[in-house]
Amino acid sequence: MAQASNEQALNGITIAILVTDGFEQVEMTEPRDAFEKAGALTKIISQKHGKVQGFKHDEKADQFDVDLAFDEADSQDFDAVLLPGGVFNSDQIRMIEPAQRLVQGIQKEGKPIAVICHGGWLLVSAGLVKGRTMTSWPSLQDDIRNAGGNWLDQEVVRDNNLVSSRKPADIPAFNQKAVELIAERVRASVKGTEDEQIGFGAGS
Repeated sequence: MAQASNEQALNGITIAILVTDGFEQVEMTEPRDAFEKAGALTKIISQKHGKVQGFKHDEKADQFDVDLAFDEADSQDFDAVLLPGGVFNSDQIRMIEPAQRLVQGIQKEGKPIAVICHGGWLLVSAGLVKGRTMTSWPSLQDDIRNAGGNWLDQEVVRDNNLVSSRKPADIPAFNQKAVELIAERVRASVKGTEDEQIGFGAGS
């Protein structure tokens, strides 16, 4: 029974996956599969339409269809965001202003952000790690601390609407925490809507 409920936990949710060529493929595909198994719709957002290239470490892997370009995407159309790692991807995406604006919008709206490995570079460049506690690939720890964040060496760290992990080996724990976080936000949103409706009815 618990499994059936988990498979429906993210029904009606749309999750943005932000990547450029060179992302670590497993850090995109495994969380995406977990989100979709729980009922979410995912959309791959990149620099341009067509295909985006996944990598296995420093070697090319598969290509994936892009659903939207960064400058076409609006944070209000998404309920959460996934930021996979990969050195090539993360070093490029952190400099792309529409990608920065997208995660800034997600944060401003208090929506869940799931970030793994080198993906944290985008949050650093977008000015979103000050005062936050998170983890990442170890080489990012100085960047995160210099930007005012608190870095921990743990397989998964939850800080309010932010879930972070260090590397592919952490993906099972990362997926579990990310699904829990997004499902929690869904329940809170539904409860808030119900409370508003009850309040409106009582006052009418």
